[in-house]
Amino acid sequence: MAAALVLSGCAGKKELQACQESNQKLTTEFQSAKETIAANNERIKSLEEQLAAAKSHADALQSSLDKSLTNAGSSNVNIEKLVDQINESNQYIRHLVEVKSKSDSLNLALTNKLTRSLSNDEMKEVNVQVLKGVVYISLADNMLFESASYKVNDRAKETLSKIAKIINDYKDYEVLVEGNTDNVPVSQSAPSMKNIRNNWDLSALRASSIVQYLQDNFGVDPKRMTAGGRGEYNPIASNDTEVGKQRNRRTQIIITPKLDQFLDLIDKAPDEK
Repeated sequence: MAAALVLSGCAGKKELQACQESNQKLTTEFQSAKETIAANNERIKSLEEQLAAAKSHADALQSSLDKSLTNAGSSNVNIEKLVDQINESNQYIRHLVEVKSKSDSLNLALTNKLTRSLSNDEMKEVNVQVLKGVVYISLADNMLFESASYKVNDRAKETLSKIAKIINDYKDYEVLVEGNTDNVPVSQSAPSMKNIRNNWDLSALRASSIVQYLQDNFGVDPKRMTAGGRGEYNPIASNDTEVGKQRNRRTQIIITPKLDQFLDLIDKAPDEK
């Protein structure tokens, strides 16, 4: 009977631990979903404001044209100029719609391609989001680095190989790798950390390690990549809890269109006469 009670107690503890882990995972996923929805709403709002402004400009030009047509003294030259401005404004409206559609399609394809390649276990520690036309891949540091180190561990190889394939497939995109930490000061007791002064150093070195790993192992063009560290100053959760600290200890791989191509896409808005 005593043995049965002990076994029953162990089973109960395991079930409780499993429930706690499941609850923690669901809470994290819920928070991530809320952040994604909020960011997407901001992006939609920004595009709607641009479209509204362009349409308002077109309406104003149309009103000026109508007045000119009813004015017998108006010259044909002025009317033609107004017509040209209206056509230019309408063309810009169509261009904004096309840019939004193209950006959404490219980012959706990239995101879907990556998430389909990740296993269920990888998806627990990799978060992929599209925020304002930029793809963010957030990876937990414990899946990338050895403890108290900026050395990439063996476990990260498979996941980084899948991300590298996406990066190599989308050659017209730039890649920024950002290291982030929690607010706990670094400990220099470990030999690998003795020359690291603070979280700035640690985050920058971890980002640099990922960049070099992608270059050396998967042939990602180094000219496309930038490594940067943000230390503890870009948290996505409170550092008052262990769960929050764990979320803040992350490396982000940010994939964005090259600046010159992005400007070519957006082009220049019509000048207001």
